[in-house]
Amino acid sequence: MSATRPALRRAATVVAGAAATVLLAAGAAFAHVTVHPDSYAKGATDGVLTFRVPNEEDTASTTKVQVFLPTDHPVLGVLVHPQDGWTAKVTTAKLRTPVKTDDGTITEAASEITFTGGKTGAGQYEDFDVAFGQLPSDTGTLVFKTLQTYSDGKAVRWIEEPTAGGEPENPAPVLRLTAGDAAAATPAKSATTTRAAGSADSTARGLGVAGLVVGVLGLAAAAFALVRNRKPQA
Repeated sequence: MSATRPALRRAATVVAGAAATVLLAAGAAFAHVTVHPDSYAKGATDGVLTFRVPNEEDTASTTKVQVFLPTDHPVLGVLVHPQDGWTAKVTTAKLRTPVKTDDGTITEAASEITFTGGKTGAGQYEDFDVAFGQLPSDTGTLVFKTLQTYSDGKAVRWIEEPTAGGEPENPAPVLRLTAGDAAAATPAKSATTTRAAGSADSTARGLGVAGLVVGVLGLAAAAFALVRNRKPQA
């Protein structure tokens, strides 16, 4: 047997492995529950947070989403945007440390938002829009631990906080709070604007993944051409 065929098989194996790695990495990036935008100014007022929940199961639908809001650094004035097919329930909790505002002292705030009644199928995602009156100004991050429940009973706990060592397997959505003029730096975003921005971001990621795949295919073509033109040794 000539040396060409084994070389071709080796090249095909390497290229297939590279393509699989690219696609698996891309799939993992899309599967996480995220919050958009991912940053706001400390103490920002009258804004919107969008929680994007992708369905990562092939044979089950997402039927319940629970977003837990931190109460040690509370988000004030929470309002939920109506979502077709979904029912939202906002649970409040007493604050250990009341928050003083221009309108008075706040003693309780939203601690959990539960979305039920809808279905998000395979290959789909759902955007849940939550308006707020004011973000805290005494912390640099807000972690929104989230539970995602599927129609087959499986529950995914997106509760792990990021570490210096890298991204955890089931990361919670994290909002960064930056220094600056809260009113000027973070104007309120409508649900339509947020969704449009998120769609554009998804499109850009999709194009990036497509570009990686095309690059892998290009390497494959080059490898096959090189091996095919190589003369077998005696």
